[in-house]
Amino acid sequence: MFQMIVKRLLGALPALFGVVIVTFVLTRALPGDPAAYFAGPAGSQEAIEEVRAKLGLDRSLPEQFVLYLRDLAHGDWGNSLTTGQPVLTELAERLPASLELTLAGLVLAVVVAIPLGVLAATRPGAWIDHLCRAITTAGVSLPTFFTGLLLAYVFYFLLGWAPSPLGRLDPYTTAPEFITGFYLIDSLVMGDGATFVAAAKQLVLPAITLALFVLAPLARMTRASMLGVLSADFIRTARASGLHPLKVLFVYAFRNALLPVLTTLGMVFSFLLGSNVLVEKVFAWPGVGSFAIEALVASDYAPVQGFVLAMALLYVLLNQLIDIAYGLVDPRARLES
Repeated sequence: MFQMIVKRLLGALPALFGVVIVTFVLTRALPGDPAAYFAGPAGSQEAIEEVRAKLGLDRSLPEQFVLYLRDLAHGDWGNSLTTGQPVLTELAERLPASLELTLAGLVLAVVVAIPLGVLAATRPGAWIDHLCRAITTAGVSLPTFFTGLLLAYVFYFLLGWAPSPLGRLDPYTTAPEFITGFYLIDSLVMGDGATFVAAAKQLVLPAITLALFVLAPLARMTRASMLGVLSADFIRTARASGLHPLKVLFVYAFRNALLPVLTTLGMVFSFLLGSNVLVEKVFAWPGVGSFAIEALVASDYAPVQGFVLAMALLYVLLNQLIDIAYGLVDPRARLES
C-alpha cells in the first residue's frame, strides 16, 4: 500500500508541473494591467512603469517563470497585492472555511443520495424510484448560484427561519480560538456550545446548496451500480441459500457496488471545490474561492496562481484517499496496483 501511494504521488508531479505552467501563462494572458490597477486611475505613465518594475512585470515571461519556480521551491507563493499578505498565509486562513463548507455539503449529499439510490434500485418503478429520478433531474438542472439565492430568499427573507447569509458567523458572535480553522470543531474543542450552534446555523443553507448540486450524480450512480449488482448470479445464489435479505443487500450487493460510487464521490468533491466559488459569493463566505475571485478582478496574479495550485494539490490528495478506499473495499485493487 505504501509503495502504491509513493508511486501515485510521483506520477502526479508532472501533472502538478503542468498546472503551474498553464496557470502562469493564463494569468499573464488575462486582460488588464495590474500595474495600472494598483497605480490608480490618476497614476501617470511613469508611476505605472515604476509599479510594473516593482512587481517584476517588466521582465520577459521566461524570466518571470523562472523566478516564480524559484520562489515555489523555497515555499514562497508570492504576496497578495490587494491584501498585502503572503498568499500562503491567506490560503491557510481561508482554506478551512472552504473545506468546512465543502465537507458539510458532501456529507449531507452522501447521507441522502446513497440510501436514496439503494432504495430506488431495490424497488425499480416504485414511487421511491420516481422520487430519486425527480431529485436527480432537479439537482442537475438548477445552477448552484440560483439554488443559493432561492434558499436565501425563501428561508431568510420570506420565512425568517435562517440567519442572515453574511459569512460564517453572525455579527454578534465571536469566532472561536483558531485550532483547526473549522468553526464547528474548534467550538466543540473549546466547549463553546453557543458558537457551535451559531456556526451550524450559518452553514445550513450553503451546505444544502452544495449538497443539491452533487446529490444527483451520487444518487444516479448508486442506483445504476446497485441495479447491475442485484441482477448478478452471486446475488441470486445468496438469496437462494436463505441468507437474510439485509445481509445480501449490504454485505454482498452494496459492497460490490461501492467502487463506482467512490469514483463518483471523488469526482463530485472536485466539482464542489469549483462550485464553492459561486456559493461563497452568494453567502459572503470568506473562503479561498471568494479570495481568488477578488484577486482575479484586480489582476492580482499570485493569489490566483496559489488558489489553482492549492486546488490541484487537494485533488491529488483526494485521489490518494480514493485509492486507499478502493483497497479497503476491495482487496483485489491492492493486488492490481
